[in-house]
Amino acid sequence: MNLHANSRTCPRSRLLLCRRVLEQGWRVEEAAEACGCSARTVAKWLARYRTGDLQLQDRSSRPRRSPSRLPGQRVEAIERLRRLRMTASEIAEVLDLPLSTVSLWLKRIGLGKRSRLQPPEPANRYERRHPGELVHTDIKQLGRISALGAGHRVLGQPGRQDRRWIKGAWRKVTGYEFLHVMIDDHSRLAYAEVLDELTADAAVAFLRRAIAWYADRGVRVHAVMSDNGSCYRATSFAIALRELGLKHLRIRRALPPPHQRQGRTADPNPPQRMGLRPPLRQLTRTRPSPRPLPRAIQLPKTTRQPRPPAPGLETEQPHWERHLASGHGRVHRRGLHSRS
Repeated sequence: MNLHANSRTCPRSRLLLCRRVLEQGWRVEEAAEACGCSARTVAKWLARYRTGDLQLQDRSSRPRRSPSRLPGQRVEAIERLRRLRMTASEIAEVLDLPLSTVSLWLKRIGLGKRSRLQPPEPANRYERRHPGELVHTDIKQLGRISALGAGHRVLGQPGRQDRRWIKGAWRKVTGYEFLHVMIDDHSRLAYAEVLDELTADAAVAFLRRAIAWYADRGVRVHAVMSDNGSCYRATSFAIALRELGLKHLRIRRALPPPHQRQGRTADPNPPQRMGLRPPLRQLTRTRPSPRPLPRAIQLPKTTRQPRPPAPGLETEQPHWERHLASGHGRVHRRGLHSRS
C-alpha cells in the first residue's frame, strides 16, 4: 500500500483509533484530536471496523462502472492486430478509433513497442570454458573518511580537511585505500582485499594470497589478465608470475577495458557494471556520522555474484560451488556461440 505524503493515518493507527473508541471508551472528538485528524475521519474508520474490516486499508478511488470504457472485444481486437505487427495508426484506421485510445491500450497491455512482440533474447554471458583458465585482477581506489568527520561535501566547510604541517608544508593525511580484486572468468568467484598501498610489492603479495585462496577451493589458475597499471608492469610482478607458472595477459591500450567485471562485485552501481565510470555527482547534504568510519565498510560484506542461482537448485550451496562442479556453461569467443 502506498500512502500519500499528507496522510495522517495508517492501518495501525486506524486500528488504534477504533480500539480507543470501542474498547477504551474514548469519545470520537478525543480520538480525532489525539490522532490529528477530523472526527468525520474517525467515524468513517469506525464504520468500516464495525462491518468486519480489520485490515483498514485504503480503497481504490476508481469508479465501479465506466460506461465510456472501451469494450473488451475492441481491446482484444487491438491486441490481435498488434501481433500482426501493425502500427498504432493502422490499427486506429482499421477499427475506426482515435489514435490516442489505441496508443493508450497498447501501453496498458504491454505492447506499446513492437519489440515486445518478440521474446527477449537470452543473456549472452561471456565466460571461459574451465575454472581458473583466466582470472581478472584490478585495483579500485577508495578515499578514506577524515578523522575530523564529514567535510566539504556534507557540511560545506573545506577547513575540516585533516591537514598537518609536514616538512615545511601543509599536507593532507587522510589518504586513500586500495581495493585489490581478482575474479575467475568462468565461475565469477571473486577474492578481494583492502590494502593501504598501490605498489608492486602489494600487488605481488595480493597475487600470491589470491592464488593460494583459489587453490584451497579447487581452482588452479593458469593465466592472469590485468590493465597496464604501473604495479602490473613492474619487474617484481613479472617474476612472481613466472614463479607461480602463470601467463600474463594485458589489455590493449587503444581499446576500452573489456575485462573490468570488478565493478559488478566491488560497486553494484548499474552504470559501473561494465567498468564505466560516470561523472562524479554532488552528494546531498545529509547529517554527518557521529564518528569517522572507514571507507571500506561501505562495500558489501560478501562479493556479489552477478548471475542469479539456477531454478531447482538448493540455495544453501554457494553459486560458485555449483558452477565449478558443473564444469560447463555458455562460451562466447570471437562472435561464436557454442556449448561445452
